[in-house]
Amino acid sequence: MPEQPAPFGLPGEPPPQRSRQRSRRKLWVILGSIGGVLLLVTIGVVILVNIVGSATNQARGLADDFTKKVIAGDTSGAYDEYLDPALQEQLSKEAFISGVKSLEMDSSCQPSYNNLKVATENGVKSAEVVGQISCTGKKVDLAYKFQGTDRLTMTNIKLRPAA
Repeated sequence: MPEQPAPFGLPGEPPPQRSRQRSRRKLWVILGSIGGVLLLVTIGVVILVNIVGSATNQARGLADDFTKKVIAGDTSGAYDEYLDPALQEQLSKEAFISGVKSLEMDSSCQPSYNNLKVATENGVKSAEVVGQISCTGKKVDLAYKFQGTDRLTMTNIKLRPAA
């Protein structure tokens, strides 16, 4: 019988061409799988950041709009547009208007927010905004809480002179 070559060739000989193609194919399959997983993770992170960022921007926008109305003297409009009906039952429009007027805010006042927390639980979104309104010669502490499913309304408010 004639001698058959060893299955992997002689020592020092390159492996047959077929096994090189198989190993390259296997390498590309593994690299493609890893790349696919990394792509999915990256897309997930981007979507999560956009959702959280969007909620934070919405909370900041609500707080800004409300505060600008209050500073501009449109306290009645701010009360009607932003306060939740449950909060309106606890705080009359007259008490709200007189309380804001007692702070004596004017066009020099500018809000800044130190802390914004957003969350969603059982489909209910909530946002807590804490900060300060800086006016010429004085500061006003603020804390707002917004809640809702589709539209966020103010469920808690604190506006008082800074100590």
